[in-house]
Amino acid sequence: MTRKKLDLIFSIGGVLLALLLLVLGLVLRNQANFAKSYVRDQMSAQQINFTPAAGLSDEEKSASCLVKNAGKPLTSGKQAECYANEYIGRHVKEVNGGKTYSQTSGESRAARAAAEKALAADPEAQASKDLDVAAKTLAGKTDTLFKGETLRGLLLTSYGFSIFGERAGQAATLSFLAAAVLLLASIAGFLHGMRKESDHLISA
Repeated sequence: MTRKKLDLIFSIGGVLLALLLLVLGLVLRNQANFAKSYVRDQMSAQQINFTPAAGLSDEEKSASCLVKNAGKPLTSGKQAECYANEYIGRHVKEVNGGKTYSQTSGESRAARAAAEKALAADPEAQASKDLDVAAKTLAGKTDTLFKGETLRGLLLTSYGFSIFGERAGQAATLSFLAAAVLLLASIAGFLHGMRKESDHLISA
């Protein structure tokens, strides 16, 4: 096989691979744009706004992202992570001494059972009424934690989706760069193969 033919074979292969990487890059870029616009549209539809700087507590001000986004609408995955962890996360910990929804729900059921038992025995006793009030308080905390943790989970899911989009965008950029390098190398191969002096035998 001559050097010229070998150059042409490798050059054609390089062009085909470059085209494949180009198509892959376009697909990845499309997915990255979809993820970004989808998260933005979904977050915008919720009409969530960060608390203005003047309304932040001293503890909240210690979170740089809350200060940075103060008063802004929540429209991105990164903002969703901040709001979920630094705002909602802080407040749900205050509901029942840092206990989760699952833990509080168990306490609530136990408190309701104790209250019903006491009320059945003596509905007019102050102790029975106190147990009933405590059970209702825990029920309210359970409901608050359920809503807070659910919203936090949804926001973090949106953040995770946005990260997949970012990674797809990075992969698309790498695909475009690799395609460009291969295309340039293939062009160089074609030019080299067309040179008259390259048309010599590599092996007998």
